[in-house]
Amino acid sequence: MQYGICNLSIVPLRIEPDDTTEMVSQVLFGEHFKILEMRKKWSKIRLAFDKYEGWIDNKQFEEIDEEIYLSLENTNTILAAELIDFATDKNQHFLTIPIGANLPFFNNHSLVLNTTYYQYEGQVFTSKKEKEKLIEIAFKFLNAPYLWGGKTPFGIDCSGFTQMVYKLCGYKLLRDAGQQATQGEVLSFIEESEPGDLAFFDNNEGKITHVGIIMNDNYIIHAHGKVRIDRIDHSGIFNVDSQRHTHKLRVIKKII
Repeated sequence: MQYGICNLSIVPLRIEPDDTTEMVSQVLFGEHFKILEMRKKWSKIRLAFDKYEGWIDNKQFEEIDEEIYLSLENTNTILAAELIDFATDKNQHFLTIPIGANLPFFNNHSLVLNTTYYQYEGQVFTSKKEKEKLIEIAFKFLNAPYLWGGKTPFGIDCSGFTQMVYKLCGYKLLRDAGQQATQGEVLSFIEESEPGDLAFFDNNEGKITHVGIIMNDNYIIHAHGKVRIDRIDHSGIFNVDSQRHTHKLRVIKKII
């Protein structure tokens, strides 16, 4: 088995080994993974965090040995907490670091990615947070534009948004809305929910295609055009701008 780590800010993860194919997710700086198949220009990988698979350009990661991979698996994850910041190497070269990026072997503002040492002066998240913090973290992404496969404030999709909010609070969600809907405990009514619980929505074929984070007083924050706040009722999401329902409620899940 071969292993790798992302050494760039934000790298597309694609459905096929071609730059023109669908971006299904993104790999952020410091994320490590298994290499399932390596070709001349592309590698199929499985991310360690959520086991998500896709193709990544070989020029956009570094290979690491099994010992480093296992060390990363057994080390507490430290995450960048600034919306955007930078790290510098020994030559004072800058590398942008988005919120939610992993900071491997972080200690006293220093981190090590494979064999390269960086200095990072920004704020970090080091431990699990109370459920009440989920909404506070979610607001960091408010007005971020919608981007299919995106995971950052510069472009994010509905399940990338929920996954990153939970990740920044120290909890693991799977990548896609349908996968996330398999996690947690089912709630029967909106009235049973608490801020931070997840609401899932399906299409006409009954497939779960959307997810958002429930707030107080029947509001929901979700990525639809942008990360926005709308009303939620037993029918689904009521868009406050268009004054109509946009998503049909399927199930509410308590994850924490």
